[in-house]
Amino acid sequence: MSAPDVFIAGTDTGIGKTHVSVALLHALRAAGQRAVGMKPVASGCERTPAGLRNADALALQSASSGSPDYADVNPFAFIAPVSPHLAAAAEGRRVELAPIRAARARLATQADGVVVEGVGGWLAPLADDLLASALPRALDLPVILVVGLRLGCLNHALLSARAIAADGVRLLGWIANPVDPEMALAAENLATLRALLPAPCLGVLARDPDPSTQVAALAAAVAALRVHSPSPR
Repeated sequence: MSAPDVFIAGTDTGIGKTHVSVALLHALRAAGQRAVGMKPVASGCERTPAGLRNADALALQSASSGSPDYADVNPFAFIAPVSPHLAAAAEGRRVELAPIRAARARLATQADGVVVEGVGGWLAPLADDLLASALPRALDLPVILVVGLRLGCLNHALLSARAIAADGVRLLGWIANPVDPEMALAAENLATLRALLPAPCLGVLARDPDPSTQVAALAAAVAALRVHSPSPR
């Protein structure tokens, strides 16, 4: 059974969405799936001879099966390292859903599953009338929520889960990423998340900068995606 496409949301910015997305790509590939990554919108890009490039999108591209085109992995790339709607406005551009849908469709022809990484938190603005939450709805994707284990994560995780449900999007589960090595009562906070979040924990990552080492930790996530898969491509 092939894995479905999935949207990786986060409780906030800087909590490891890219790290988790890359780790999930490695886990899916280790399970025999062709998987490609996508970051539809990225700010904080660098100018290169090949055009604007974003480090997170490059990491997803590198971890993908085959050689997906960068333009499909990252359809909207902006220079300023600020909220996408501000970065786009500074360049006289606008994030739109149609090019993102088209890029995802092209990537889908190359793989069993596409791991789509969001930007910022669930309600991060992409344009004046477009929020990050519109992406999984427009692409009809289930969500895995990345919870960065640090002070405040309980509130951020519960609010995010509530917002995801209110938007009518399916929350497959959540993955814990230990972003603060000195977090007080980390195990107790993790237990609280397990008790209060309305979806299963699909993995608890170790503190390791190399996402390729996290394959075993994401076995439950791979299994959940296979169960959710509507049909093989």
